[in-house]
Amino acid sequence: MSSPDLDLFVSDLDELYREVIMDHYRRPRNAQELQAPTIKTHGLNPFCGDESSIQLVLDGQGRVAQVGVQGRGCSISQSSSSLMSVLLKGKTVEEVEGLTELFRRMMQGKDLSEPERLSLGEAGVLEGVRRFPVRIKCALLAWMTLLDGLEEYRAKAKHAPE
Repeated sequence: MSSPDLDLFVSDLDELYREVIMDHYRRPRNAQELQAPTIKTHGLNPFCGDESSIQLVLDGQGRVAQVGVQGRGCSISQSSSSLMSVLLKGKTVEEVEGLTELFRRMMQGKDLSEPERLSLGEAGVLEGVRRFPVRIKCALLAWMTLLDGLEEYRAKAKHAPE
């Protein structure tokens, strides 16, 4: 591919990524509050005021049966939350933790294998946010909030009477 062709390809790809992000921002998926969630957590970015609330309902096999996300903030934080919510359904707690770690690694600029990239699904479009370091925390807010909720869930389960 010549340089002008490559520039056009990159420009088209950037436009596609922006469209996916804006679609999830304008029409967030799973934007609901769940009744009696197994996991419920709330996160705040004190620097910009973005907020993310996440609820998960786990089924009898420990898989995510329902996801509810709410929040307010910029298009990056809110679309990231929506993209994440789609990815979680049907996953085990361990798989969710693994995906969260992969997303964090991607946002930190670490190399991911092709299977790891594919496992992030559409959430991989947020990789371009790395070009704007101040926005990385926006993209990570929902994922780190989720991780906090999972840690709290595990701590409670560890101390629950059998």
